[in-house]
Amino acid sequence: MDINDLRAVTTVFMFLAFIGIVGFALARHRRAGFDEASRVPFLDDERAPQGEKQ
Repeated sequence: MDINDLRAVTTVFMFLAFIGIVGFALARHRRAGFDEASRVPFLDDERAPQGEKQ
């Protein structure tokens, strides 16, 4: 096994990891959790007192 074989195996592994991450992110059963997480940055604005808003 030379360095080019190692590079090929690494490339295939990284491609499969990428496909796994994309599949995780686009899974329909996770959509509700991602929608809730997308609103988190706006929660601080709603809870902050009037004088402390940025």
